Amino acid sequence: MVTAQQPPSPSVSNRDAVAALWQCTGLDDAPLDWLKLAGSDAVLPSSFAAATAAQASIAAAGLAAAMLWRERGGRPQTVAVDRRHAVAEFRSERYLLVDGAPPADPWDRIAGAYRCGDGRWIRLHTNFPHHRDGVLAILGCEHDKASVAQALLGWEAEAFETAASARGMVVAAMRSFAEWDAHPQAAALAGLPIFSLERIGEAPAAPLPPAERPLSGVKVLDLTRVIAGPVCGRTLAAHGADVLAISSSKLPSIPALVIDTSRGKHNAYLDLTEASDRVQLRALLGATDVFVQGYRPGGLAAKGFGPEEAASVRPGIVYVSLSAYGHLGPWADKRGFDSLVQTACGFNHAEMSAFGENAPRPLPMQVLDHASGYLMALGAMAALARRAREGGSWHVRVSLAQTAQWLRGLGRPVDGLAATDFSAEEITAWRQISASGFGELSAIHHAAKLSATPAHWPLPSMPLGSAPAAWWE
Repeated sequence: MVTAQQPPSPSVSNRDAVAALWQCTGLDDAPLDWLKLAGSDAVLPSSFAAATAAQASIAAAGLAAAMLWRERGGRPQTVAVDRRHAVAEFRSERYLLVDGAPPADPWDRIAGAYRCGDGRWIRLHTNFPHHRDGVLAILGCEHDKASVAQALLGWEAEAFETAASARGMVVAAMRSFAEWDAHPQAAALAGLPIFSLERIGEAPAAPLPPAERPLSGVKVLDLTRVIAGPVCGRTLAAHGADVLAISSSKLPSIPALVIDTSRGKHNAYLDLTEASDRVQLRALLGATDVFVQGYRPGGLAAKGFGPEEAASVRPGIVYVSLSAYGHLGPWADKRGFDSLVQTACGFNHAEMSAFGENAPRPLPMQVLDHASGYLMALGAMAALARRAREGGSWHVRVSLAQTAQWLRGLGRPVDGLAATDFSAEEITAWRQISASGFGELSAIHHAAKLSATPAHWPLPSMPLGSAPAAWWE
């Protein structure tokens, strides 16, 4: 029998966690005095400081919005974030209701963790049909858990990971922290900051004019899917940005996530495999302030929309890139999702050991996805502030693996294993009811409370492709 064990590790305070994120922006730290952070306990059972990650990343993004509004002629304002509310927002997709009922479960029936023939574990992500079919083709088995489990007994975990990744599939072998630290990809990330801002071109300083909201008039193109990137766009929309989300009818999506993250956005279709649609996107880019993309490194550059190309079309652009494992190292081109990065980087193994279990244990929320989304929004707003002061075009880089590195550095709270889940009453207090293109929407409202410019979404959540691919007045 495995015995539960919690390795001692000092936890980083809420305020210090926000300060570390703020340091990455290159901005003065005076706005840190505007913070009001409520709560310090562990929230949800975990041996990691997931609650600190939620509270700190949401607070830092809210602080950036408040700072931008001051730069636009507004006054300093408080930014208050309740710890438990922040954690609930990090699980927003779990609490979503449409016409009083939860959306359909998005998880494919063979997604999950399996033991391989060498005794090690592998995690499969098969929620998109082409990923599911690709995995089944490699295994040569039927679409059911028993068949997949039997087929994987004929593989070593890392061999299957390598074979699947070579064919563009998304799987991860479970590693311990020691194994991850010895991996060449971990070495490539070791010297990188939590996220980065890099000046990539010249442009004159562009101060934002006075406005009622922090991001009023700021145009954002959102070319992302699933959770992290769409959370970034949703956050920017909550502070007043005009967000146009671009997808394609040819790309798979997860309906529940679309409903949850589309609040405040217009959703349009463009097919970037078509020359005419690339011309249309280029025209949109010419009037864009922030370009957010979650394609694997090099994916959009191959279509003419890499950061340098975007800066040449629109000098002064803030280009935000999301990747799974970072832009350096042997896994720079590797596809991935939150659950897989948790597995590969050691979190599932560490949680399994802490709880005394015998199978991979995921974190109690998609921490890497949600935190990365708020770090993208933080980076975008910091880059807008630096563009206003210094000029230039800017590239913000965020990766799930670097966010994982940050989470790991926040420590292991001693009370984490005994934490309990939310009550129904708590969740009800954080719900917001609104009309949407899907029905009556009940969803978690934003946890960052800005005293002078409250976050809100004036546009309802709408289906993909429901708006024209054009900027609106």
